[in-house]
Amino acid sequence: MAYFGSKGWYIKHLKDAGITKHPEELRKLELYKTYVLRNLYFELVAKKETP
Repeated sequence: MAYFGSKGWYIKHLKDAGITKHPEELRKLELYKTYVLRNLYFELVAKKETP
């Protein structure tokens, strides 16, 4: 279990949403730093969850 806000937590939730690679650079998510994953999460996943 990954802790909330950790790199693993963001990777898990992005993969659960069907995102396995960066949308522009097409590299695996595991290669990115936490702040990049956090921004992707809020741009792509969190937007869909909020009405």
